[in-house]
Amino acid sequence: MRRADRLFRIIQILRRKKRPTTANEIAEELEISLRTAYRDIAQLMADRVPIRGEAGIGYVLEGGFDMPPLMLTADEIEAAMLGAQWVMNRGDSELARAASDLVAKIGVVIPEHLRPLLMEPALAAPKRYPNAADKIDMARLRTAIRAQGKIALLYRDENGQESRRVIWPIAVAYWETVRLIVGWCELRNAFRHFRTDRVQESEFLEARYPLPRARLRLQWKKEMESSDRRPPQKGAASSNPVPVE
Repeated sequence: MRRADRLFRIIQILRRKKRPTTANEIAEELEISLRTAYRDIAQLMADRVPIRGEAGIGYVLEGGFDMPPLMLTADEIEAAMLGAQWVMNRGDSELARAASDLVAKIGVVIPEHLRPLLMEPALAAPKRYPNAADKIDMARLRTAIRAQGKIALLYRDENGQESRRVIWPIAVAYWETVRLIVGWCELRNAFRHFRTDRVQESEFLEARYPLPRARLRLQWKKEMESSDRRPPQKGAASSNPVPVE
């Protein structure tokens, strides 16, 4: 690996870490010696890259450091292509179109020698299985999640029983053939998972839910991990509620 490539990779490693990163961790990831890692970090600091830290404690990249946004490696392009293929095959129509547009934008700005990775990618996501049809506007659902907006649902569970709910949507989980809305359910006073193909009616309310979405997502993840459970693919919601602490 050329030194310029190593320096770029070190910046990328520090960028994605949320905690101080040791030179040993950098050396292991890049498969270089610890001495080389220290020398490269020192070079970056001498070049006024805003890296703070010291040996034995770790290093962090300060906020505000700017780099050209699409200095992509071959592996990064293939990762983006694999993800884009998956979304184009399994996402709703607007999300699939956005993935296609993303690939086109990457193709415009990457160097000529990397473009074959877009035209003839080495990795491929299999074609989708027949998806259960969404019965809710997925674009509006994503907008509601970003805006922390409440949604009123008429929902039919796997036994055919209907109920009206008001939920606080925090995420959409994409499975092979179905999609699940993850949300706090006001009726059950707990997190629930709703299949988009079992929604009978939906109304996007003006009311916003009071807690930050990031906080709700963290709480949901902790509860899922503590109970060693995952959102069910076949059920409308888990049969035993995930308790809210």
